[in-house]
Amino acid sequence: MSPSRIASWLAPLILSAVLLSCTVANGDHRLSVSYYDKSCPSVQSIVQSVMASRVAADQAIAPAVLRLFFHDCFVNGCDASVLLDDDGRHFFESEKAAEPNDSLRGFDVIDEIKSHLEHSCPATVSCADILALASRDAVALLGGPAWNVQLGRKDSRAADKYAAMTELPSPKDNLTALVQLFERYGLDAKDLVALSGAHSVGTARCLHYRERVYGYDGQGGADDIDPSFAEIRRQTCQAGGDDAMAPFDEQTPMRFDNAYYKDLIARRGLLTSDQELYGCGGPLDHLVERYSMDGEAFAKDFAKAMVKMGKIPPPPGKPVEVRLTCSKVNY
Repeated sequence: MSPSRIASWLAPLILSAVLLSCTVANGDHRLSVSYYDKSCPSVQSIVQSVMASRVAADQAIAPAVLRLFFHDCFVNGCDASVLLDDDGRHFFESEKAAEPNDSLRGFDVIDEIKSHLEHSCPATVSCADILALASRDAVALLGGPAWNVQLGRKDSRAADKYAAMTELPSPKDNLTALVQLFERYGLDAKDLVALSGAHSVGTARCLHYRERVYGYDGQGGADDIDPSFAEIRRQTCQAGGDDAMAPFDEQTPMRFDNAYYKDLIARRGLLTSDQELYGCGGPLDHLVERYSMDGEAFAKDFAKAMVKMGKIPPPPGKPVEVRLTCSKVNY
């Protein structure tokens, strides 16, 4: 048999072996900043390059990618399950179809990064790690902090639409519900306040802030909202309906800064879940006030909380792998 025929015969077996070696039950493994130093040393530069190009063309991509990471980690851990499409062969429905995820975007950015990495380092870098790195770069590209991303996550072999419908924070959640939800994932009240600062950038639909600006009876805004702000947002809803977009931060909607916290103190938080962080007195009020006056303190605590959130693991025993395509399992 000629060398070329031997090579062509072995290729499928080699690929099968790679795929099988990547499919494991989730175990107790430690994440590391240096995880890809030998296997894919170009991973950071590739992610940064694609993100810089895409954000330069459309700044809104940055908060979209950041939101993807949050919506991934709060559903069965940071395992890239949010990126999966429906796959009847594996009997799961995509998390993309869940109502809280129906306006998610940025999937094509992650796919582009994955394509470059598969060319440079085949079957090596997980989609979950790509999403973690891209989120860090999204924040940095809008003027926010950077941090060392812990790497070594694996990708889930299934999505969980039901969990996406029931376990994500709701724009209408009160403070008690928010604190309890974050505690479920090992995140404390300080992490909640810091991570909520992601709403320094991006937008929300009228569907999610309608009750706050109209009031639950439809006659007026909530008690904890500035009347002039409520009127501005009512006009937005009237002009565009439930899909009318409004910025979380009117002053600097695409700059990652501490203006979000100043808005909360002025009772101009866009969502109920935003404003719930301020106004009840106690430690959380003091933390919001501190962040509103000290942008560096917010940036530092946000970076720490992102690292902490990024360590939320998939449930024990859940099958994971390094996907070759982020939208579907390997076989």
